[in-house]
Amino acid sequence: MPGTRGWSRWSFLLAPQWLAWHLFVVAAVAGMLWLGDWQLRRAQAGNALSWGYTFEWPFFSILAVIFWVKTIRDEARPAASGDAEPEPRLPPGAMAAGAAGGREGMAERDGEAVDADAGEEDMELAAYNAYLAKLHQQVKGHGKWHGLR
Repeated sequence: MPGTRGWSRWSFLLAPQWLAWHLFVVAAVAGMLWLGDWQLRRAQAGNALSWGYTFEWPFFSILAVIFWVKTIRDEARPAASGDAEPEPRLPPGAMAAGAAGGREGMAERDGEAVDADAGEEDMELAAYNAYLAKLHQQVKGHGKWHGLR
């Protein structure tokens, strides 16, 4: 069936949590439009400040719809298969996590290898950079927002 593949891409929209979010967005947009109408009636009754809010609330509802459409499109987009992030370049003296074993001239500080010949400030910087490299390795692939899953 030619259309089945496209449907499975959008089927997440019928999950219970997504249905709840759809209802929330519809209610929020309806509420903002109601507030805009309320401000229009107040402005027509003589409240000059309400003229600004008369146009502000519908603008907010338009932004909400744009954000919602963007969220759905981002979630429906298939995961990139070949777009791997390049490895970060580490400064001299910092080592990638897991590569600390067997290096001469390296000292251990807080579980990370740093250059023993470097000054105290360079050792702290190298240890911090190694820590950041370790964190980068641990969170690789977790860069996508998972707020609605």
